[in-house]
Amino acid sequence: MSFEQLKLQNQLCHRLYMASNSITRTYRELLDKIHLTYPQYVVMMALWEKDKITIAQLIEKTAIDGGVMTQILKKMTDKDLILVNKDKDDKRKRLINLTVNGQTLQQQAADIPSKIRCKFESLNNNQLQQLIKSLDLVIQDLNN
Repeated sequence: MSFEQLKLQNQLCHRLYMASNSITRTYRELLDKIHLTYPQYVVMMALWEKDKITIAQLIEKTAIDGGVMTQILKKMTDKDLILVNKDKDDKRKRLINLTVNGQTLQQQAADIPSKIRCKFESLNNNQLQQLIKSLDLVIQDLNN
């Protein structure tokens, strides 16, 4: 019996795992300079797109687990990047608002995407766009 299917070199999941770890390490170098972790950076990007959203909307937009999101928001509140307030219309909901420090941080983070893009020397823009589309399909299939 052949066990070729069990070799690491034949595993998509292991390649995704290695890529994820490599990307996280690459981001860490850049994010340390602005005192954010990668999950905090994801939250900030979502809030820079649209400020004053509910925690539920933020969870949906970022795909970060609710329990983890609570911890992230606490740390970001302690860093004075965000405020978490009760929604005036529905006291059960919490709204996330950027502070002035959170808004200012956007300028400091503005060059991070281009610095990350430069790390993908072997891929042209079309290949990167195709990779994004392929990964979106993988995520869609795994979440169905």
